[in-house]
Amino acid sequence: MDDAAADGVIHAAGCVLWRPSDGVRGRDREVALVHRLRYDDWSLPKGKCQPGEHVLETAIREVAEETGVAVVLGRRLLSTSYQRDGRPKVVDYWAARPAAAGPQAGFVPNEEVDRLEWLPIPAARGRMSYSRDHSVLDDFASGPADTFPCILVRHAAAGTKSAWRAAGHADDLLRPLDAQGVRDADLLARLLCCYARGRLVSSPAERCVATVRPYAVRAGLAIEIEPSLVASAAGEAPAAWMPPARRRIEELVDGRVPAVVCAHRENMPMLLDWACARVGGKVPEGPPLHKGSFWVLQIGDGALISTERHHLSVF
Repeated sequence: MDDAAADGVIHAAGCVLWRPSDGVRGRDREVALVHRLRYDDWSLPKGKCQPGEHVLETAIREVAEETGVAVVLGRRLLSTSYQRDGRPKVVDYWAARPAAAGPQAGFVPNEEVDRLEWLPIPAARGRMSYSRDHSVLDDFASGPADTFPCILVRHAAAGTKSAWRAAGHADDLLRPLDAQGVRDADLLARLLCCYARGRLVSSPAERCVATVRPYAVRAGLAIEIEPSLVASAAGEAPAAWMPPARRRIEELVDGRVPAVVCAHRENMPMLLDWACARVGGKVPEGPPLHKGSFWVLQIGDGALISTERHHLSVF
């Protein structure tokens, strides 16, 4: 199958893979560069999206294949674009660090990548073969390496409230995911596992719990139910639900551990506002999240470092 998407663009993804260095002044972190035998070049680990693969999964897979390191994604970095075989190619980049859990395969030279080196940032910049990689590395060096994600998820597809009631069901909290929602929840689990794992909080509505249940199983996390996140609360007096909902979001941000929160269209804008306000960050612009989509807020040094939103579409 052709490796270009329907838009004619070759989509790819990679990472600035980093680790703490030996503590020598000016060498607080090292980054990984790979040498590709075919091109005799030094570059950041990256590669093309496979058919049916989300770009987040591409970034994780390519780094593992080229370095032998399983990683979790950090903040979003620059994208680069250039021509490859007469077609536009876009490479999306993230900061990444080795995953804390699970075994690491370790680097094994192969026909594509025959060398891996960990270098301080200035040395890495001097080793790189392409100026476009310089821009990505400079973007990484301009901010904190270590961040933690606060991820806000809108529940997946669950039919409609009117159809649920017409079928004789009075309690909307019990409305389940529909067939598309079940499929999306499985994909969502894979995508959320691209980030570091910590706490998992959900509205008590079954459609929210079911949206993150596959992720909970994959990640080995317990789902913490937060009653104030229920959609019906948005129709109640603000004094009844806003303070506890805001406290929960602020608690998660202050905790400095990765967190995933699943809620509803009705309260998602407020959750986003409160999370950003807690770290003095600008609320990102954009239309409401589609069902099953999510915001990723990367927080470091007590500040909002980056924001990105992801739909469940794949290439």
